[in-house]
Amino acid sequence: MDIEATLRELEGSGNLRTIPAESTGNIVDLSSNDYLGVAADKELRERFFAETPVDRLLMSSSASRLLGACQKPYTDFEAQLSHDYGHGRSALLFNSGYHANTGLVSAIADKSTLILADRLVHASIIDGIKLSGAPFARFAHNDYEHLKRLLLTKAADYNSVLIIVESVYSMDGDTADIDQLVQLKKLHRNALLYVDEAHAVGIHGPGGLGETARLGLIDDVDIIVGTLGKALASMGAYAILTPQLRQFMVNKARSLIFSTALPPAQILWSHFVWRYITEADFLRDRLRNLSGLLAEAIPGGEPSHIRPLITGDPVKAVQLSKDLLADGFKVLPIRTPTVPPGTERLRFVLSASIDAADILRLSNVLQGHLKKL
Repeated sequence: MDIEATLRELEGSGNLRTIPAESTGNIVDLSSNDYLGVAADKELRERFFAETPVDRLLMSSSASRLLGACQKPYTDFEAQLSHDYGHGRSALLFNSGYHANTGLVSAIADKSTLILADRLVHASIIDGIKLSGAPFARFAHNDYEHLKRLLLTKAADYNSVLIIVESVYSMDGDTADIDQLVQLKKLHRNALLYVDEAHAVGIHGPGGLGETARLGLIDDVDIIVGTLGKALASMGAYAILTPQLRQFMVNKARSLIFSTALPPAQILWSHFVWRYITEADFLRDRLRNLSGLLAEAIPGGEPSHIRPLITGDPVKAVQLSKDLLADGFKVLPIRTPTVPPGTERLRFVLSASIDAADILRLSNVLQGHLKKL
């Protein structure tokens, strides 16, 4: 590969990425995934450190889960997750959403498995599919007639079919129709349903358990994935699955087996925050109200804590991002390959810690900039 030529090409097309500088001054951050504002909650951090003995705050696990001497923080948190999701489900922790998706998908699928994935599933899922070596097809985004046709024509040729979707899509903020997906799955005895709830956990459903819980469909979804680095303001991810499938993953998910586990201190913080956010309906209500205001500022689709503004051009996306930063709003451009060419955008992300007045000011500022695009 010609590295220099590749960098020149990326720069010429407006798709050269750089790591942004740390935000300073009076900036409203609309690019963070801190959906509930927990990461910015200093009092909550102080409470955690006050309640947690320092000898439990180990900064390294020093081994993978299968070799580690310290297991109690992990098993306690997994037990909490299993209890909260109920329905005889078990939980398994991973180091990140990327580790979870690559490990779970590549473990459960092989050449006798057909994978059918929504066109807009996350790159980590696509990488898991590639690692599995399983044949796969991608159905048009949220197009269940397309999925139905694929199932009717292909499902019978394989030992199993794995249907993969996200409950809330990270770049568009729209939701999957999980009820319809469950109905389609039930028509095919060899089908499994995998739902990545990364952008719904903490926000949707009772206690923030996600869309599957909101719809009462935990029993009908074979694998539920949630992340801890977004609304949970921590690091890592978890899978909710049957006890048998959990045991299978402990033996077959390479991202679990061959990674040093997250530090016990991190797991203790995740568990602490989990207990907090499952009771924090007031934060979900606040975020819902802000979502309504943002929907008025950027029309189109149902209100969501994630809202895209499509420019269709990377140069325009970068320029609009710079203009908004000058007005006190950090909204970073999203370009190829994160989104398909022609759908470049600014991705507006809400946090419950943002003031409603800032969203109203954003609406006014945006109108002036959009006239110049």
